Amino acid sequence: MPDSRKHPGAPVQKTGEHEHNVLGKFMDATERAAKILVFPHRGDISAPVVHKHDEYEEASEEELRTFEVETDSEGHHYAVRKSDEEH
Repeated sequence: MPDSRKHPGAPVQKTGEHEHNVLGKFMDATERAAKILVFPHRGDISAPVVHKHDEYEEASEEELRTFEVETDSEGHHYAVRKSDEEH
């Protein structure tokens, strides 16, 4: 809500039904967008992973071969890219 002390001559808005309706429509729209963008449908999570052995999967496997999993003194696992001599 604008403060007339900060902006002389600015209209002072009153909370009303119109503002409530606009806010409600906005919130409904953002909720629908979140369901589409943030929570995508992932299918049956208990179904086994299907390996297609296609070009994309082969490229991913090749990229993963360039990493090595290491464990620090506290037991945390992390990936480190292998040096050029190692792969």
